[in-house]
Amino acid sequence: MPYVKTIDRNQMYMTSLDMMVDPDSIARIIDAFVDSLDLTGMGFTNTNPSSEGRPAYNPGSLLKLYLYGHRNNMRSSRKLQKACHVNIEAKWLMKGAEPDFRTISDFRKDNVSRLKD
Repeated sequence: MPYVKTIDRNQMYMTSLDMMVDPDSIARIIDAFVDSLDLTGMGFTNTNPSSEGRPAYNPGSLLKLYLYGHRNNMRSSRKLQKACHVNIEAKWLMKGAEPDFRTISDFRKDNVSRLKD
């Protein structure tokens, strides 16, 4: 009896990141929820980016990652960093950005009172 037919790993596929995330995914719910919030009014840091220095990560994207990690029992900054590299839903939420664990940790530290509310 033959084996189950598998795909060639080197085959290129024409697909978008959006197509790889299920329409009913929790990531889409988190994305819509955070996009509906007024982060500036809520007091989140770095909501008005500076034109000087290295560009900052969008605080909305980091909040999405934080909520996604909380929902999926990924609370450490290092696990969230790894998720941005290997997890399709986390990659989709971050729009391909891959923040360092220190960036994620600093976001949490700088916005601790807002995250508890």
